[in-house]
Amino acid sequence: MKLSIRELTIFSMLGALMYASKVVMEFAPNVHLLGVFTIAFTVVYRAKALYPIYVYVLLNGIFAGFATWWIPYLYIWAVLWGITMLLPKKMPKPVRPVVYAVVNALHGFSFGTLYAPAQAFLFGLNFKGMIAWIVAGLPYDFVHGVSNLICGLLFIMPMILILKLLERGTGVS
Repeated sequence: MKLSIRELTIFSMLGALMYASKVVMEFAPNVHLLGVFTIAFTVVYRAKALYPIYVYVLLNGIFAGFATWWIPYLYIWAVLWGITMLLPKKMPKPVRPVVYAVVNALHGFSFGTLYAPAQAFLFGLNFKGMIAWIVAGLPYDFVHGVSNLICGLLFIMPMILILKLLERGTGVS
């Protein structure tokens, strides 16, 4: 996947936008637009959506530190990207917003579970310890999933529309 200078610029900006949105939303733990961005970028850019996603991951490590918390980010966003890639491209229009929002919500609900294997490996937890870690995080995953559902219903389709308009050159310049 060779990138043009235009794509390199756009994907860098989109990754930076993801990071900036996370920083702005830090006042509300587990409430953010990262899943919205990931799904919208994947719907519009398909495989190339990995570029802005990993620009975000890299910026997160640069500004918050490449510590053990960061390691699961190397795969957690790829899971959401992969699930979105598997969704049918030709879904009926009324179904799309709901499907995207539900996928976004499921990613939020399962965030702690996705995070757990890396934590177990890094901190030497056995299976029971990993399950305890998951259970302890369920209230946070609940907030994460509900907020992802709401953000998904409100923002995914408008963001997809804006990105598609900009890609066609009919958007605001």
